Amino acid sequence: MAAAPACVLLVPGDLNTPTGGYAYDRRLLEALRASGWAVSVLRIDGAWPWPDAATLAEAQHRFAQLPDGCCVVADGLAFGVLGDVVAAHARRLRWVALVHHPLHLETGLDTSQAQALRVAEAAALAFAQRVIVTSPATVADVQALGVPHERIAVVVPGIDPVHASTAAVARADDNVQLLCVATLTPRKNHALLLRALAAMSDLPWALHCVGSPTHDAALAQRLKDSTASGPLAGRVHWHGELPDEALHVRYAQADVFVLASRHEGYGMVINEALLHGLPIVASRAGALAQTVPAQAGLLVPPDDEAAWREALTAVISDAALRARLATGARVAARQLPTWAAQATRFANAIEPLCGDAR
Repeated sequence: MAAAPACVLLVPGDLNTPTGGYAYDRRLLEALRASGWAVSVLRIDGAWPWPDAATLAEAQHRFAQLPDGCCVVADGLAFGVLGDVVAAHARRLRWVALVHHPLHLETGLDTSQAQALRVAEAAALAFAQRVIVTSPATVADVQALGVPHERIAVVVPGIDPVHASTAAVARADDNVQLLCVATLTPRKNHALLLRALAAMSDLPWALHCVGSPTHDAALAQRLKDSTASGPLAGRVHWHGELPDEALHVRYAQADVFVLASRHEGYGMVINEALLHGLPIVASRAGALAQTVPAQAGLLVPPDDEAAWREALTAVISDAALRARLATGARVAARQLPTWAAQATRFANAIEPLCGDAR
């Protein structure tokens, strides 16, 4: 009897970290295992993507313990800065890089940091026999890092069914309920969203922000402080991280989903918004130009505060527009692939490397 295909999933830190990239890794892991793959998780803690000497030494030690021919699917947050360690094992291990979005495109980096990450990631990707990206938009990004097109495969995220118990929930009030699900980091650009809304105090809206405040605690505190008084006071609600059930309730209570990110490698929360039939207002940034269907949302130039005010005013003031976009969202949701289908697509992309790995 043939052995099950096998691989090791290299995860930078806690697999349960509440971001889209880690959520992708978790669901892919579950779906691959459900389809018969033997997948073990190799966790390496560190201050990714800025590992110190101890973290690099730990990676070297853990990789040395892997058997020859082992297939390693490495999350790009770690892989992109492990070039020297990966190179030391390039002849005996089979490397698959899983790139959610290139490291140097993260918002908040200074020029030298961005350049250092760009050089490091290009060097590491040279040793990847296959590069998986999570959106068509990211193909060009990794090609710009020197990866030939034939080594790249696109596997967009799958979807989970919406929890049935959240089909009908009580509304808090008659305001248009805006929902933003995003970690509190510079790239997610909450500040722009808040500035736009501050100039719209005459309209009936409330904003609910869900996302971890721990990635950049100083920024998170500044954002919260900016809503403690003035035109935003009492209208912006900070919920922090939420468990799945509570998050589904937030989606079910919302009227509009908003995401002002400066870049997204995919934006898995967009799929969640579509599944809940929500109109979307999002930045035309990174993959969002492709993941937000035209019939379901309004795309706004990133960092254009006036354009954001215009788009938000439209969806808050026009119930017919919201209804039309909500219908488009529900139609688009029916076209989204399942995680089982995407696990098959992922497996087909890596099986030539991993199919006989032990």
